[in-house]
Amino acid sequence: MAKFDSDKTAKLHQELHSHLPSESALRVKALESLLVKKRLVDPRTIDAWIEAYSEEIGPKRGARIIARSWLDSDFRQRLLTDASAAIDEMGFLGNATAHLKVVENTQSTHNLVVCTLCSCYPFSILGVAPAWYKAAAYRSRAVRDPRGVLSEFGINLESDCQINVWDSTAELRYLVIPERPAGTENFDEDELTEIVTRNSMIGTDRDLASVRKGDI
Repeated sequence: MAKFDSDKTAKLHQELHSHLPSESALRVKALESLLVKKRLVDPRTIDAWIEAYSEEIGPKRGARIIARSWLDSDFRQRLLTDASAAIDEMGFLGNATAHLKVVENTQSTHNLVVCTLCSCYPFSILGVAPAWYKAAAYRSRAVRDPRGVLSEFGINLESDCQINVWDSTAELRYLVIPERPAGTENFDEDELTEIVTRNSMIGTDRDLASVRKGDI
C-alpha cells in the first residue's frame, strides 16, 4: 500500500502553483477570452497594442532619447533643464512624461528611481513597467536600503559613490541618463539606442560597457 507523505504532497502542490500565472493575469486572460468570444475585440488588435508598447512606444523611445543626449550636448542640456520640452522635440511627449525630470549618472553618482506610493512610471517612453518595479519589496527597500537593492541587480558601487533615490509621483516622474560606455565613440544614434537598457533608465542597470558594436 502506498504511503501518503503530506509534506511531499504540500511541496508538490506549491511547486505546481508557482508556475501558474498571477491572479490578476488570469483575470485579464479570462476577460480577454470573453471579449474575443463575443466579438467585441479582435485578438490581432490586442497583439498589436502589446507589440507597440513593448517594442515601439517604449523602451526604445527612451533609449533613443538617451542616445541622442550622448551625441548632442545641446540636446542633453535641454533634456536636463526641461525634459518635457526636449522630449516633445522628438515627438515622444505623452501624459506620463508631461512632468518629467531627467537626472544623469556619473562616475561618482548613481541615480535610482522608485515610486513608493504605487507604481508611477513614464510608460510613454519606457513601455510597460516591469513587475519588480511595482512590487512592494522594491518600493520599500529602494528607499531604505538602495545599495543593497542595487547589489541584487548586480550593481556593486564603491563606498564613496553617492546614491540619489528619486521617488516618482503622479505629478513628477524621472528618467536616468546612464553613463555612455567607453568604446562607443564611433557609434551612430541607432547603434547607441541598441545598447541602452530599460533598467539603466530606471537605475537598476549601470554597466553598459560590456556591449560593443560587434555585439549588436
